[in-house]
Amino acid sequence: MSKSDLKALDPTDVPVSPGVSPNPFDLDSLCLGQNFTEIAGVKKLLKTVPVRRPNPQDFVRTHKSSDFRRNFLCVDLKDDRELFLVRPEIAPQLIGETVMKTIFTAINRQGVLFLWPVTIPPSDGRQLEWWRSLREAAELAMTRWIRVKANLSLGAYEMFEPEGSMDEPDWPTVPFQELLKIAFRDRMIDSIDHPLIKRLRGLS
Repeated sequence: MSKSDLKALDPTDVPVSPGVSPNPFDLDSLCLGQNFTEIAGVKKLLKTVPVRRPNPQDFVRTHKSSDFRRNFLCVDLKDDRELFLVRPEIAPQLIGETVMKTIFTAINRQGVLFLWPVTIPPSDGRQLEWWRSLREAAELAMTRWIRVKANLSLGAYEMFEPEGSMDEPDWPTVPFQELLKIAFRDRMIDSIDHPLIKRLRGLS
């Protein structure tokens, strides 16, 4: 092999592609940019859906479509702050333990999706201001951003509107049934052998 051939194999003479650092650990070329997820086509998966009332500091909206709210039979463990869905055929096993609630699909300004349960007054006509005002807030939030805060002296929830304009919410395309499945995956009473039924009967 001639000297000219050896020179042609010299690695220092190999051209480097524009924008690629010869050092694979060069930080400027190694670190991801702010928009990498958009470039890479990454899609955020919805795996957690809280079930709760809005935080008093958050402006929220509720989905205006009736496909994203339904009435359900529930068991509300207030001390544990847990809500369970009850299959209608199991209701006779839980007489005196269940409440009816409308579950609204809601979202806050940070884009956090959650399910907002609101009590349906019982058939005896008893209507607490807490229930009435909370339902009014959930229905009002279908068309505007609102903030909901409990007022103990008033005995009801107060509603506040933003002073400035806010963009419409960017609702995920996940159907309501899937949201329920995610939110209540461990809190669906569909059998008389459910641990909560045993707990309420003093069997566990």
